[in-house]
Amino acid sequence: MLNNKKLSRVKIAISGKSGCGNTTVSRLLAGMLKLRFINFTFRSLALEKGIEFNEVLKLAAKDDSWDKEVDLRQVEMAREDGGCVLGSRLAIWMLPEADLKIFLNAKLETRAMRIQRREGGSLEEITAFTKNRDEQDHGRYQRIYNLDNNNYSFVDLVIDTDDLSPAEIAEKIIAKLKEKCALIL
Repeated sequence: MLNNKKLSRVKIAISGKSGCGNTTVSRLLAGMLKLRFINFTFRSLALEKGIEFNEVLKLAAKDDSWDKEVDLRQVEMAREDGGCVLGSRLAIWMLPEADLKIFLNAKLETRAMRIQRREGGSLEEITAFTKNRDEQDHGRYQRIYNLDNNNYSFVDLVIDTDDLSPAEIAEKIIAKLKEKCALIL
């Protein structure tokens, strides 16, 4: 229990595979709780370096330094003073001291439809790309960190996001935060 911890110092880690709602829910939750939102990803790195996202994925498949840079930078940001919501594929593993760890889960079909709505394109191609990316991510995480991103049994809460809105997911997280951290919000 975190009875003496103030909300302004709480660190929340939210993970899930592409299309589960990590970024959307993390951003919404951070806003609701007035905490810093941290989501430094391959997309962020691609923008920063002025290269295409798919190119970063190809480079990361051959060079572990891409993953390590993203993971190191997001954890450094999360460990700065004050509370935060860290939303990323590996947040729950990379920030073990997080006060609350959440894993968002959804079926491949649901995730692909969400990605299609966000980015456009053929649902069939996006489904295949997402499935392939899941497999590549899993292999990289095992190789780099000896981490199984399909094992999230240690988290405080797993949420199936298939039939929930981001607001409903955020409310479930807030309820768990109140319960675990004995906070009155």
